[in-house]
Amino acid sequence: MITVGITGGIGSGKTTIAKYFSSEFGIPVYYADTEAKALMNTEALRKPIKELLGEAAYVEEKLDRKYVASKVFNDRDLLEQLNQIVHPAVGEHFKKWISQQDAPYILKEAAILFENGTASALDYIILITAPKKLRIQRVLERDDSTVEDIENRMNKQWDDVKKIPLADFIIENIELDNSKLQAKNIHRQILRDRVNT
Repeated sequence: MITVGITGGIGSGKTTIAKYFSSEFGIPVYYADTEAKALMNTEALRKPIKELLGEAAYVEEKLDRKYVASKVFNDRDLLEQLNQIVHPAVGEHFKKWISQQDAPYILKEAAILFENGTASALDYIILITAPKKLRIQRVLERDDSTVEDIENRMNKQWDDVKKIPLADFIIENIELDNSKLQAKNIHRQILRDRVNT
């Protein structure tokens, strides 16, 4: 099974492009960030997260994401410790998920594939890029973040300049129809490579 990562900074539109691969080509997508949130609400992760961040990390056994974000986003060490709890669990869950798929390849959608070192375990990486101003505008339209919040989150992620040389494919996601054409070409390329290997 060919594994393809799809990543990009906040507001780049990586989820939109991943959904297009799924709806247009029938490619299964593993949404790592969504699965991580779900796993953080399981008994296995609740205990170590409470030990790290305190009982207030959960309200009625559900992760209090605002509280957790307020604790970890300004404390690199704490964020790293939280990642050491969550990332291995996501990795195991991903392996199990792959074993249940039947497709020419799968996509793993995640915001920080390069930053957390999981990109190296995948066969290809698709990087979704967009100008910073447009990314901020998209995030402002979809949730109640402030520009300052968004820029803080952007600063926790690698800059595109650092990611571009590490990616196999790049989709500049400014205009959706154009991005879909780029996605189609990448899909064909991966299928061709699969036949030739």
